[in-house]
Amino acid sequence: MATAYITHPVFQAHDMGPEHPDSPRRLRSIEDRLQADGVMDMLSYYEAPLATREQLERAHTPAHIDDLTARAPDEGLLRLDPDTFMGPRTLEAAWRAAGAAVLGVDLVMRGAANNAFCAVRPAGHHAERATAMGFCFFGNAAIGATHALSAWGVGRVAILDFDVHHGNGSEEILRENPSALVCSIYQHPLYPFAGAPSIPGRIVNVPVKAGTTGPAWRAAVSEAWLPAIEDFRPEFFVLSAGFDGHVRDPMAQLMLTEADYAWITEQVIELAGRHAAGRIVSCLEGGYDLDALGRSAAVHVRRLAGL
Repeated sequence: MATAYITHPVFQAHDMGPEHPDSPRRLRSIEDRLQADGVMDMLSYYEAPLATREQLERAHTPAHIDDLTARAPDEGLLRLDPDTFMGPRTLEAAWRAAGAAVLGVDLVMRGAANNAFCAVRPAGHHAERATAMGFCFFGNAAIGATHALSAWGVGRVAILDFDVHHGNGSEEILRENPSALVCSIYQHPLYPFAGAPSIPGRIVNVPVKAGTTGPAWRAAVSEAWLPAIEDFRPEFFVLSAGFDGHVRDPMAQLMLTEADYAWITEQVIELAGRHAAGRIVSCLEGGYDLDALGRSAAVHVRRLAGL
């Protein structure tokens, strides 16, 4: 078995405009780095399917799905909020980004892959049950987690979100679900300028200040996340893998490097090996400096693949 690499050409056709930070080139930067490092040939490639309506409705209201479907433009851009736009290929990309997380869960649960990395656009962790926001339309990680719980009978799922922005959507979708643990570490204050209180054993929010260095960030994860994960004993891990905390990223002011993303990946692999038979599905979230994103995502995938 190998690490599954799940993507689709439509993810690069989703385009929110030439000045938008979520550039279609982001996925190319990851693939170019994986090719240059000789990693891509060691992965199992899969094209992301469309999620089903049933899979989406585990995380979103029918009205939200219907509204996005009805408003999807045939040309030009439709503005949903100050920084979230729909183009002609956005709706398909959003359905397939959710479908990638579902496929990743299926492959891992069937034993067809050790773990999976979903190289997707649009991202998902800001999308709430009834709201598209923050470049996100459907909650990819939350949809993967609810699929593991509902379709596979997994008893406990953890979403671990290390994007530099708070995973408000994943939290809102799963906050009342006792079978889910949602951990998020994020710069604060920063978009979405929210962060509900933690709930012991259920929600672990770790806000950190601008300028936080790698060692301090690792210490915060170790002190807040790791004990909660050990107590919860997840049977499946879903990662919201955002790389916009990198020191070179223009969207935030943390001081992380590729070594920090390698470290957190190794922590999750060790936890998953102990509690979840190694079951991990990782979903791409942010990362907007193309070179830093390519290098950071590549080290993350290398660790998942055991390289």
